[in-house]
Amino acid sequence: MKRALALLAILGLSACAVGPNYRTPNLPPKGEGAFVSASPEVAAPQTARDDWWRLYNDPVLDTLIQRAFAANTDLRAAQANLGAARGVLDQARAGLFPSTTISGGAAYGRSANADSAASSASALHQAFPGANLTALGPTSAQTGWTYNPEFDVSYEVDLFGRVRRTIQAAKGDYQSTQAALDAVKITVAAETTRAYVEICALGEQLAVARHSLEVVSHEAEITRQRYDAGGGSEFDVVRTDEVVAETRSAIPPLEGQRRAAVFQLAAMLGRTPALAPREALACETPPRLVSLIPVGDGVGLLKRRPDVRLADRRLAAATARIGVATADLYPRISLAGFYGGAASDLSGLIAERGLVWGVGPSISWSFPNMAGPRARVHAAKAEAAGALAGFDSTVLQALKETEQALSTYGAELDHHQALIEAQTKAQRALEMAHGQYVAGAVSTLDLLTSEQVLVAADTAVAASDAALVQDQVAVFKALGGGWRSGAGAG
Repeated sequence: MKRALALLAILGLSACAVGPNYRTPNLPPKGEGAFVSASPEVAAPQTARDDWWRLYNDPVLDTLIQRAFAANTDLRAAQANLGAARGVLDQARAGLFPSTTISGGAAYGRSANADSAASSASALHQAFPGANLTALGPTSAQTGWTYNPEFDVSYEVDLFGRVRRTIQAAKGDYQSTQAALDAVKITVAAETTRAYVEICALGEQLAVARHSLEVVSHEAEITRQRYDAGGGSEFDVVRTDEVVAETRSAIPPLEGQRRAAVFQLAAMLGRTPALAPREALACETPPRLVSLIPVGDGVGLLKRRPDVRLADRRLAAATARIGVATADLYPRISLAGFYGGAASDLSGLIAERGLVWGVGPSISWSFPNMAGPRARVHAAKAEAAGALAGFDSTVLQALKETEQALSTYGAELDHHQALIEAQTKAQRALEMAHGQYVAGAVSTLDLLTSEQVLVAADTAVAASDAALVQDQVAVFKALGGGWRSGAGAG
């Protein structure tokens, strides 16, 4: 027995795990360099910041992000999933150690052994009526208590790495769940910022709409005064009133959208609409970046984005499961032992006659029918192939999203600059039209046209301000920042 145990120990130490070892897949060509859409006017080449929201230098936004990290319900669910994955990993690691079981019980009644002994004694008394057979025990079955404690131990000798591959698979699952949690943090940071800047942008659009209403109302009042004084026509008054009504009609939708954005922000903070953060309504100008967006390069992006890491860890887990399935093609060897006893009284348990024990190896092998294990190997390989394709797709998706976000943001910057120039000219045109209208040099139609052009220009600039910030958030989200604990992400 000692030699057998020593041999099994040596085999266990020298054993190697069957199945492929995991290797990180190669990245696609041209995926590691600088972004093609990161022009000097759009972004800076420095490494992307994890706490990107601080680039807005807005204390209210910083506070909202911290509250969201602390109370968001999606984050809490992801953290619970991580705890469950950790439990599965700990359970897999338990396979490295012997499994032990202590059992015990007591029963009152007549045992089979007692019945057999009583029957034998009774038969002998009948055969030899004059013999002294008291040493053989009672001639009738006895009832009483029977005690049977037992301690069992079993240890799988991991010759072919089944246990080790199982641990690797569970570790990959745990790490992928951790990456999923980090991805939720990115979404929480981005969507909280998005809701806040939407509140601010809609505040600006409301201010522009109200200012435009004041401008057209003032001009309408001048037109009415001229009509009352005998100049102009009633048609001019009706047309100016129409512009006033049209301008006023733009305000209620903006107010409704702003309230909706506040409720969205409340949800990101884990609050009901009744507890929405009213302090965010004080913001009426979209926050501005204090510097260009630092974007880094493709290598940094793929290392930083949790979805790429999640796909990588899923592939690692799938690769390990090939080893688990392959190990089932070989015998499973275990060492087992037990120690216990059975006696009719407690004192008998410590006597040698009441004790039983045993130790030795055991082997199990689904042989010669290997169809089931081989099918599991094929299934595991197919799963790994799918995980590899998923990894490649995730990498391409990450690069595509970043380039798209940068391209959209760059285009909106150019659009915004053009709108600013148009707004400046529209403002100047209205000033000139107003002066000429008062002097009687232009018609009411010319004045109304100038008013409408300026209102449209102001509205377009305000909408572009909102689009710029939303595009910035999209860039930051694509870059994958916001999940590291060092950035205050919890």
